[in-house]
Amino acid sequence: MEIHRKESNAPQPCPRGFAASICIRVFKGRKDVVVHLFRPQWEPAEMESVHWADLIQEGPHEPAAGRGDSRAVVLESFTRDELELIVKYLAGRYADRLTHITTTALDFPLPADLLPLSSMPEGKDIGRIRFEIVPGYPLPFAVHGLYDLSQHKPMDQGLNPD
Repeated sequence: MEIHRKESNAPQPCPRGFAASICIRVFKGRKDVVVHLFRPQWEPAEMESVHWADLIQEGPHEPAAGRGDSRAVVLESFTRDELELIVKYLAGRYADRLTHITTTALDFPLPADLLPLSSMPEGKDIGRIRFEIVPGYPLPFAVHGLYDLSQHKPMDQGLNPD
């Protein structure tokens, strides 16, 4: 398993703003499934403690109803310390199941209408991994992973058309 870290060239304007994804070798009959990690919840006070003008691009119009919420994208991202705890946990517990872990810093300011991962509905191909329900989960905060099976190749079933 490899760990890929993509750092920002600019200083981060807030403590949050780090993202992570993992690639699972085999998951639900698919190969190399990419799972995007996020915080599924946060305290309401966090929303008010952030100086949003530095983090979100203001556009000529307010985002339309039902469109994205870049504030939630920031709040579901991780701090650097949280990111390090996640990497240490995943690398220790799932190293034999993962091909890699990728971490990156968000590029601020964000566009105003990004869709947060937490807003994606689960369905036939799109689902969530809720790491905090795994016995022995050691982190002091919940982490979810969003995947889309339609984006990944099915396992070779060993069928030979000849």
